[in-house]
Formats: sequence, structure tokens, C-alpha cells
Amino acid sequence: MFTPKIPPPDTAPTPGTSLVPPLTGLVHPPACTCHHTPTTPAPAAPPAGPAVRFTPGSLLVAAAGGTAMVLVVGTVLVSMLLAVAITAASVAVCAVILRLLLNRPNNR
Repeated sequence: MFTPKIPPPDTAPTPGTSLVPPLTGLVHPPACTCHHTPTTPAPAAPPAGPAVRFTPGSLLVAAAGGTAMVLVVGTVLVSMLLAVAITAASVAVCAVILRLLLNRPNNR
């Protein structure tokens, strides 16, 4: 049951050959029945102004969104730091209590 199953020698691949035959010829045969459109380069567009134009209202919305994002990320980071600090303090208190209990085994 735990012995490996080895295929018979006549079906095992010989060293140096792959299980997938190599790709020969073209990937897309020249005599295909699909309909292709010829690819021509697009004409160069005349240079235009900036792609995005900011109005005072959109600048105000972008500034408010950036401020909100900074406040949310800051709140999350501060809460994670606070959780680490509380955990470290509780572990320190437990270590002090265990040290006191283990140093005086006779005094109860």
C-alpha cells in the first residue's frame, strides 16, 4: 500500500523526451477560415491639452478624499500600535507576577 507505483518500462517516458510533443509549424495555419481584419497603425493624433482637467470643485473633492484616507489609515495604525502596547504591558505584568510567585515558593 505504501510502496510507489512505478509504470511498466514500455509506457514510461525515456530520459530526454518530454510528455508534450514540441510545437512545430505555425500556431495559426495559413489556410484558416477565420476572418481577420488587417492591422494598420493608427494615425497619429494631434497633441491635445491635459487629459484630466481639474475644476475647483474636483480639487476640493480630491483634497477631502485624500484627507479622509490619511485619517482612516492613521486611525488604523494608531489602533494597531495601541493593541501591541496593551499586549506588551499585560505580558510584562504577568511576567512580574510569575516571577514573584516562583521566587517565594514557601510564602503563600
